[in-house]
Amino acid sequence: MNLTKDFANGGVSFWYRQIGIPERRAALPGSRDYDVAIVGGGYTGLWTAYYLKKEQPDLRIAILEKEFAGFGASGRNGGWLSAEFAGSRERHAKARGRQSMIDLQHAMFASVDEVIRVADAEGIDADIHKGGLIHTATNPAQRRRLHEELDELRAWGYGEQDLRLLERDEREERLRVAGALDATYSPHCARIQPAKLAVGLAGVVAGLGVDIFEGTTVTQIKPREAITDRGVVRAEYIIRATEGFTAGIEGQRRQWLPMNSSMIVTEPLPADVWKHLGWEGRELLGDEAHAYIYAQRTSDDRIAIGGRGVPYRYGSRTDDRGATQKWTVESLWRMLVKLFPAAADARIQHSWCGVLGVPRDWCSTVHLDHSTGLGWAGGYVGSGVTTTNLAGRTLRDLVLRRDTELTGLPWVGRQVRQWEPEPLRYAGVQLIYTLFRAADRRENDRGTSTSGYARLANLIAGR
Repeated sequence: MNLTKDFANGGVSFWYRQIGIPERRAALPGSRDYDVAIVGGGYTGLWTAYYLKKEQPDLRIAILEKEFAGFGASGRNGGWLSAEFAGSRERHAKARGRQSMIDLQHAMFASVDEVIRVADAEGIDADIHKGGLIHTATNPAQRRRLHEELDELRAWGYGEQDLRLLERDEREERLRVAGALDATYSPHCARIQPAKLAVGLAGVVAGLGVDIFEGTTVTQIKPREAITDRGVVRAEYIIRATEGFTAGIEGQRRQWLPMNSSMIVTEPLPADVWKHLGWEGRELLGDEAHAYIYAQRTSDDRIAIGGRGVPYRYGSRTDDRGATQKWTVESLWRMLVKLFPAAADARIQHSWCGVLGVPRDWCSTVHLDHSTGLGWAGGYVGSGVTTTNLAGRTLRDLVLRRDTELTGLPWVGRQVRQWEPEPLRYAGVQLIYTLFRAADRRENDRGTSTSGYARLANLIAGR
């Protein structure tokens, strides 16, 4: 593995390294009253504030952020603006019927285009390119899952125009992945530069008159009150939008599990490498492994690739501000070279990690209780770039007490049990990902169907 002389391990993501850390906004100056107070300055909080303020400009809205807007997963993710939605479709369908889950999927399709529309209308340059999404299979077991998933999604509202199997010639023309046996393609995905979207959206929201207080730690959330280290914010509605950092709030430690994900990015690759790889359409790339990867070709011609590193830290602790373990960097590098041997001479220029939120049933949710004024959205399990936009529009309708198509979707109002206490939580997650890695090894060696290790891991996980 080659590292550039300016290789950085830890700290902010490459996306912020590329554009620079935004100048900090002022902290909360003391106790204040608002109509809506949003805890968390990531995509969920920013989209919620944006749509509320656009719909009702006289609303007094505050965003309370411990670091700076976009510090967390919103500025560290893989840049997939995709229509993929976290969680079991069957579980969501149980709430309001099968058609409601199909409606939710179609709402996700539309949300991809909604983000692109808003970015264009508001002048947010986030390197957006709607090239679609390729999922590839590199062993017989993965190929079998790929076909099974295609058949399943057909039954959940995906038409031929939404997802299709690529013929070999088209697959090779689009993107040459070493060892690929099959691949699917969906047009409902765009590449973004995550930090540019977060910073741009925060600027637009502030320009609409929303107060964004940074360097302000919320320690406790009560009905109509957010307790911070700078004072108490009272509001008719308190919206929790903290995703992977939810466990840091008093009483929320077992609510959502902070799952860790890591990324590396290469130096810009020369034209001869890209000639070999293809990737002219700049599609997003995922695979069918259990410990899966996600990748993109950046606007300046690098490969950014991510996957699970240390999946969970004892006691729901979060990462050390983005520091990445050496073995995680090496693991991601091996996967990159395995998929793209032509890039084997490229040097790693940056690595980082971040946390995402995982509910006990692995299903995203949005909720608002008018009697207490408490609401939340999240548990995106790594599929949050698009889902946060849908959540923001749904919370807008819930706050404004509107009965709409969005408020009737099956993820609204979901209540799930908490995660187990320690040390069961830690032991369970470690076992799950040990089994997933063992399943991938077995399938790579000789498996033609999904390994029993993976089935056991999913059973323990409750997915």
